[in-house]
Amino acid sequence: MTKTLTKAPFKADHVGSFLRPERLKQARLQKENGEITAEQLRAIEDEEIIRLVEKQKEVGLSAVTDGELRRAWWHFDFLAGLEGVELFEAESGIQFNGVQTRAHGIKVTGKVDFGQHPFIEDYKFLDSIKGDHVAKFTIPSPNMLFFRGVIEESVYPDKEVFFDDLIKAYQKAIQAFYDAGCRYLQLDDTSWAVFFSEKGHQQIADKGYTPEELIKIFTRAINESIANKPEDMVITMHICRGNFKSTYTASGGYDNASQYIFGELKLDGLFLEFDDERSGGFAPLQHVNRKDLQIVLGLITSKFGDLEDPEQIKARIAEAAKYVDLDQLCLSPQCGFSSTEEGNLLTEEQQWDKVKHVISIANEVWK
Repeated sequence: MTKTLTKAPFKADHVGSFLRPERLKQARLQKENGEITAEQLRAIEDEEIIRLVEKQKEVGLSAVTDGELRRAWWHFDFLAGLEGVELFEAESGIQFNGVQTRAHGIKVTGKVDFGQHPFIEDYKFLDSIKGDHVAKFTIPSPNMLFFRGVIEESVYPDKEVFFDDLIKAYQKAIQAFYDAGCRYLQLDDTSWAVFFSEKGHQQIADKGYTPEELIKIFTRAINESIANKPEDMVITMHICRGNFKSTYTASGGYDNASQYIFGELKLDGLFLEFDDERSGGFAPLQHVNRKDLQIVLGLITSKFGDLEDPEQIKARIAEAAKYVDLDQLCLSPQCGFSSTEEGNLLTEEQQWDKVKHVISIANEVWK
């Protein structure tokens, strides 16, 4: 990798979100019911984040996150904090396999920009308690606003202008996080999954694009957003097929998008789902064409509590190493444990067993 202050992503890493503690869920309800103030809720969030960070250190992680404990959604909270973007009550939620999310959405109602965003203060708090660990922070990719947002035609009749503004907003955001001390930032992105299946291709057509057109737009949005990042800042991306209450939205391997994902994106690392047959095989990794691109194999599922056979995981890492040098590979869960505040269907104890499992296997593979 380029010389950076961090070695991120780490051989044993994680995507970022953790199950919300029961105390925090209760506090949110109390805030909604007017029983406690926003300041009281934030104080409880602070205490729970301190506890979470200490636990991450205790189990042996090198990077610590705030678990996204202040958020209801992995993406909407950040996007709704951009200027020109609003959260709204939608007619229906996002459809997952057999379950639907709450009916919320985001709408672009004005010129998109990055101003006084609450996530900067959220990062500063994490930075203040990281100790000698690396503080990792996660935000949704710029593509998520385009693909999950309703963009009012009256504001942006020209989508090219929309992307110009969106990219500038993300450039400002990245600099603001850097100025706040962040050296390890992750972009989370489920939109790439539309290239992986016929169902996804239909979604692309419904948006009025061809896959060839859209993949170039997505690639440009990522690369130009991170173009001015400081040398000592690591930016990775997590590509996901959906994660809500242990279910998913998309299937299919990386094949249709592999030349762009592995050959064109200028990121420092990619967190990739590889925990089951829905994710396809490792052959698309043959398109990795840079020695400084770290590939984080999401071979441990965050959806269920059962622990994978470590020998099988080691065998799969060895299989991936046929396409990418072992030194460029890392291990993590395939996704976070709680992409929304509802969380996946496993206990906190099982969650930490999963994290320890990742660390244990990584320590054996990369001695």
